[in-house]
Amino acid sequence: MLEEKIMNAHLGGKVATDLPKPIKSVDDLCVAYTPGVALPVKKIAQDESLAFDYTAKGGLVAVVSDGTAILGLGDLGATASIPVMEGKAVLFKTFADVNAWPVVLNHCRENGENTGKTDPQRVIDAVMAIAPMYGGINLEDIASPACFEIEDRLSEMLDIPVFHDDQWGTAVIVSAAVRNYAIYSNKKLEDLKVVISGAGAAGLRIRDVLEATGVKNFTMCDSKGVIYKGRPINKPHLERVAIETEARTIADALVGADVMIGVSAANCIKPEWVLKMADNPAIFAMANPDPEIRPELVAEAFGDKPYVMATGRSDYPNQINNVLCFPFLFRGALDVKARKITMGMKLAAAKALADAAHRPVAEATKALYPNEDLTFGRNYIIPKPFDKEIMIEVSAAVAQTAVAEGVARVENFDIEAYKQQLRDRQKNM
Repeated sequence: MLEEKIMNAHLGGKVATDLPKPIKSVDDLCVAYTPGVALPVKKIAQDESLAFDYTAKGGLVAVVSDGTAILGLGDLGATASIPVMEGKAVLFKTFADVNAWPVVLNHCRENGENTGKTDPQRVIDAVMAIAPMYGGINLEDIASPACFEIEDRLSEMLDIPVFHDDQWGTAVIVSAAVRNYAIYSNKKLEDLKVVISGAGAAGLRIRDVLEATGVKNFTMCDSKGVIYKGRPINKPHLERVAIETEARTIADALVGADVMIGVSAANCIKPEWVLKMADNPAIFAMANPDPEIRPELVAEAFGDKPYVMATGRSDYPNQINNVLCFPFLFRGALDVKARKITMGMKLAAAKALADAAHRPVAEATKALYPNEDLTFGRNYIIPKPFDKEIMIEVSAAVAQTAVAEGVARVENFDIEAYKQQLRDRQKNM
């Protein structure tokens, strides 16, 4: 029954076009197409920035993937990635009223055969070719290490926001969670000892954002153990995170650690290892659908001892879910016509998310989570996606930061007027 329900939900696809200004008369037709369309064409030809105002460009995001890293399923190709990219477009629209469209690129196959490797240049060329239609590019499910080069180069070449959600989305939310964990446990960010299990795109960017947040002490681990100086490493992007340490296994690294962040594989962390962490530790086991260590095992191991647990799943408290970030990050960036998404904008989103967990939650939101206590504490360090205030708080923080950092195209930005604009938009969603 579950399989049938899922397949029926995807039957016919999950996205479609909508017409904000439908054609209902001959006059409408003349204005929307020829001869009326010639006027905006000529004006945009003289000033391309007008495309943000007189076309759908300013509010449209391309959800781009080559299908090389689909969810936790691996390289299944561009066509198989379509349900996920449609899903991302649905989340953009549902949570932040951002129009988005799937753009899947068949760039890992030659003569119908899977080459098993992303060619960064081909993906970059394809995105550059479609970019004039879009106000932002959301890269999705593109394998590491190609994803790093693709995002970095596109960000330099384009004057619209480029954001690889697999790299940065989880990182922003983890930053918010770690901020609140530090408050809950009465520890300082700069004193935290953080161990990251998983050195792919998500793990590396989690480290980068946490470092920008104020964390200083990191140990990164991959499938071979601790990434330490002197260890043979054939991946250049890992050299920068190698540290001087005597720890060689993740079990070694977890001794005395305050935070364990897992973006790796199911069931790779043992209860006896987390018991050797510091007092009142945080365990973020985010592998999906099966976490690095199940919450039930952690609860059994700790008994009455205090700790904080988070996963990537919706059936446990403290879900680290990217939907808390990317819709609102793009909403704020698009609304001020940002040229890029900066680290400052990501940190602003993280802080706004962290702050949201401290305020009262609306009764309508509480009703969706009847079995949870949505007040700040060990089981509520991250707000819920259906908390409608998040759209306003995170989008406004991102937009304000973009203006302050000089990457926005708007002038005379009024933050209170913008928040009201977001509230008005939300009423019509």
